[in-house]
Amino acid sequence: MYKSDKKLLILDADGTTIDAFSAIEAAFAHHGLALGDEASFQKRHKLLKYMGGLKEFPSIIRKNLRKNSRAQLIDTLTGIYRQEARLYDGIPELMRELIAAPDITVGIVTRNVTIEPLETLRQLFLRHDIDIAELDFLVHIPLKDKKTAQFRATREQFGVNPARGYICGDEHKDFEAAIGTGMHPFMVSYGFEDHDRLTTKFEIPHELISRTSAELCCRIRHALDLGVLVQDPYQDSSRLTAPSIQ
Repeated sequence: MYKSDKKLLILDADGTTIDAFSAIEAAFAHHGLALGDEASFQKRHKLLKYMGGLKEFPSIIRKNLRKNSRAQLIDTLTGIYRQEARLYDGIPELMRELIAAPDITVGIVTRNVTIEPLETLRQLFLRHDIDIAELDFLVHIPLKDKKTAQFRATREQFGVNPARGYICGDEHKDFEAAIGTGMHPFMVSYGFEDHDRLTTKFEIPHELISRTSAELCCRIRHALDLGVLVQDPYQDSSRLTAPSIQ
């Protein structure tokens, strides 16, 4: 039924592999604006992520954003992404393993809003010793487009069985897109939506959510048979012993 026996992993960029909060915080600070704490940021995740709309921003930020303009803010954010932004801990090593694995098709689907986003990501990942040209795919989609169609198109392009397909994401829409295409979601709660929002509001099972990038890396390595886990969040059956029967 399928032309490939490989596994497929679709990575998200902002908030899953890239520490977007720190980058956006630095961009706001450059314009004399205080972004606020990360918990508040996650509650306003959509507006802040896309730098669009001012309704939910504090009044001081609304006032100053009008002065500086959204375009200037995105220009600043682009420079920060290219020169300073970092990947979450453990992600560079994981990505290099994924790229080197002969039985895994891996790439990125992103809505990154910087100027010339593919060039931005090229520079960011290169600073972490990752050549995006070695990925099997890197796709940028407009904000108005849902990821579901792109996930399906990517899976069909490589002829992968949905049961061997995985996605990584930090927003409930990533979960919905994964389920909608028959693939397994690796969700994280350290990005644009926190654990409470994902589990309570959108009823995403907590078993699918990683609270840290280290936990995400372990889950992916375990599921994709990438070798020994450094920080295994699961029980190691080799360490279990039979109960003592008196």
